[in-house]
Amino acid sequence: AHPLLLFNPDSRSANLLIPGLVGILLNFSGVLLAAIAIVRERERGTLEQLIVSPVRRIELIVGKMVPFGVIAVIQVTLITMVGSIWFNVPLRGSIPLLLLCTLLYLLTTLGAGLFLSTICSTQQEAMMSVFLFNFPATLLSGFAYPIENMPDVIQYLTYLNPQRYYLTIIRNIFLKGVGAEVLWREMLALLVIGIVVITMSSLRFRKRLG
Repeated sequence: AHPLLLFNPDSRSANLLIPGLVGILLNFSGVLLAAIAIVRERERGTLEQLIVSPVRRIELIVGKMVPFGVIAVIQVTLITMVGSIWFNVPLRGSIPLLLLCTLLYLLTTLGAGLFLSTICSTQQEAMMSVFLFNFPATLLSGFAYPIENMPDVIQYLTYLNPQRYYLTIIRNIFLKGVGAEVLWREMLALLVIGIVVITMSSLRFRKRLG
């Protein structure tokens, strides 16, 4: 007897790789843009000018993060269109749900970028830090290697990786067409991790601005 593949019967690698690439690119671009933009402001000395302005620090942080969130949503839209039209990757689920989960994921990526900006003094340092952050995050996401094949200790570490949850969400939305009633655990995990990361990064950012 041969195993029956319900959601990818032709075993097309594109059906798994294209949705997974969305999470990888979002993580890389979100963290990189957030970290470098703030470090660049500090290098130019304009960040201190913003601090002494009437703008509150929370407004400064939000103002810096929102444009990158918009860029990320555009990225997801473009990659989804290219994957569906050019590579014939099926999109069986809800697009609004996909965008909602993307926004939850962005909390973690932008928060990580904000945190890296507090420990880097130059753009070169920020770029290296982003690479060192993204490399293990991608390895532990299940994109290239199934998580269940990893050692037990490594499998426990993947629960701290938001990429793991987002890749599960996006692949299920694309290939299975499932809804929030199935993905709520992953969505909740992204929300919790995102709130924790944003809060810790914001506190460290404000302390660094001192």
